[in-house]
Amino acid sequence: MSNIPAELKYVESHEWLRLESDGTVTVGITHHAQELLGDIVFVEFPKVGTDLAANEQAGVVESVKAASDVYAPIAGKVVAVNDGLEAAPDLANTDSYGEGWFFRLAPANAADLDGLMDAEQYAKEIA
Repeated sequence: MSNIPAELKYVESHEWLRLESDGTVTVGITHHAQELLGDIVFVEFPKVGTDLAANEQAGVVESVKAASDVYAPIAGKVVAVNDGLEAAPDLANTDSYGEGWFFRLAPANAADLDGLMDAEQYAKEIA
């Protein structure tokens, strides 16, 4: 069974979201997604300042097996990207819910988080 932290929100495209104390939302790919991808060798991020719609392609993650799109789980403006992940893409494998985050959004509407899956729902989704 994949590691699925209870405090995060999830979407069907295998991104996770964490609401930060400053109101921004950190986004990454789930442990399950990185297991499916295998060893991650490259990531591409959206540009800081970009406005993204919910479910819009926000980046790309490439592994030794495949390339996969990363999507914005909710609408918002990109306020940060994880430069550390760009330098060491394998962090998405080794610490997918920590140092392996992809980008941060200032949500267009914080209430959008309420409609997303919790850990239990996501576990059922990937079972």
